[in-house]
Order: sequence, then C-alpha cells, then structure tokens
Amino acid sequence: MFPVMLNLAGKLVAVVGGGPVGMRKLAAVLECGAVARVIDPRSLSGLPSGVRHVCEPYRAPHLDGAALAFACAPPEVNARVVGDGRARGVWVNAATAPSDGDFTLPAVVRRGDFTLSVSTGGAAPALARRVREKLEAEFDATFAEWVRLLAELRAEVLATVPDETRRRELLDAFADWHWLARLRTEGADAVRAAMRKSV
Repeated sequence: MFPVMLNLAGKLVAVVGGGPVGMRKLAAVLECGAVARVIDPRSLSGLPSGVRHVCEPYRAPHLDGAALAFACAPPEVNARVVGDGRARGVWVNAATAPSDGDFTLPAVVRRGDFTLSVSTGGAAPALARRVREKLEAEFDATFAEWVRLLAELRAEVLATVPDETRRRELLDAFADWHWLARLRTEGADAVRAAMRKSV
C-alpha cells in the first residue's frame, strides 16, 4: 500500500450505501471538503445539507464524475461498484472486501491540521483501532495549536530571514518538543513571543 494524503476539497465522492458504514465514510469526506453523492434506494433522513441523495438502486453511471467511491452496500453490489470503478478510472474502497478495492482507510487521529494515521493494510483493523486509541491519548488537542503556531511562525521566518541555513535552523528548532511542553504550561501568546524573540 502506498500511503498518501488526498486533497478532496471540491471533488465529487460517491458513497454507495446509506447505512452506518456509508454514513461514517460520508462524514469523513465531508470533513475534508468533498462534495458527496449518496446512492441508496431507501429513503434516508438526516443527510447533511448539500449532499445529493440518489434514491434508486446502484447503476454504473452513478460513478460518473466521481474522484473516489465508497462501496458500502451488500457484497454483490460492492463487487459491481469495484468493477465499474475500474472501468471508469475511479478508485473504490470496498467495505465488505477491502482487498478487492483500490484503497483502504487507516485509523486516523486528527488534531486540527495535525494528522496521524495507522494502517495494517486491512489485515487487522481492530489492532489499527487500538493503536489509534493509544495515540489519541498521547497526542492531545495542544498539537492542533502547535501546528497553527508553527505555520504562523514559518510564514514570518520565510518572509524575514534571508539566509536559507538560518531559516532551516529556526524552523527545525521551533519543532522541538520543549516548545510543546511550554505551550501546555505557558499558552500560545507566551510561546509565540518567545519564538519571535529567537528569530
């Protein structure tokens, strides 16, 4: 498996199957800014605003225009989605047979722009989930704040420090663990001021 972070902002994602698994996939792609189409012949309530529900049995043209598809229907439908996706050049995640699809999803910890992912290549999803739970406890919400602060200071360093070597040294130093400890005890304003002082 090739690990990759995809930019789905504004891209169409087809979710075939509106059950609990499909709704989890839908929520995940919407969080990343995707546009979604849900294909399910049943009446679905509570879909987020802007999500198009195609209330009919799955057909191959439902994948037209999609960048990705999630096959979250019964196994026989999912197998058709995988085949149709390959014929149309659409990557498909197959919920009932992950190895048949084009990609699997890792267990993910998100803290703002800070993202950790854990994968067992589909071999042991329960283990990936357990590792994710352990990482969630270790990498708390302060990481989101640290990433925001590092992005802010990076822009300032790039704009004001002409020497490339010095820029690299500063940015590397700002990513040192002691800044995270200070952020937890002193807060963002104090840490920002201390970082700026060292520029």
